[in-house]
Amino acid sequence: MPYSGTIIARVFTGRGQLPVEDAAISIVRHGSQGKQQLLSIQTSDPSGNTLPVVVETPSPQSSQSPGAQELPFAQCDIWVECVGYQLLLIRNVQIFPGITTFQDLPLIPLPESGGRPAARVDIPPQNL
Repeated sequence: MPYSGTIIARVFTGRGQLPVEDAAISIVRHGSQGKQQLLSIQTSDPSGNTLPVVVETPSPQSSQSPGAQELPFAQCDIWVECVGYQLLLIRNVQIFPGITTFQDLPLIPLPESGGRPAARVDIPPQNL
């Protein structure tokens, strides 16, 4: 893997950002031709954090020439599921070469009456 970045996710709830332990986190990388690659499935620790996941990224130089079509970062989607909380999907998380990305994953408690609504967040590409 010539170029890579790292991602660490942090799962929490509430305005006080209380950590959520044992949330299931899946990190999926955007691949070529619309295919996706599963990079990691893990559960959050007592602090709500995941272990670091290394993600292959494009070369930083490939996007610095005029008219370059390649983005200077890799993109991943993160799925988070935990009993008693809404399912959460964070799309287009950007991972840059040589950088550690910290992605916050705010979970919303489900109402006691049940239901399983999902929350989805789309992150637009950086304006580079």
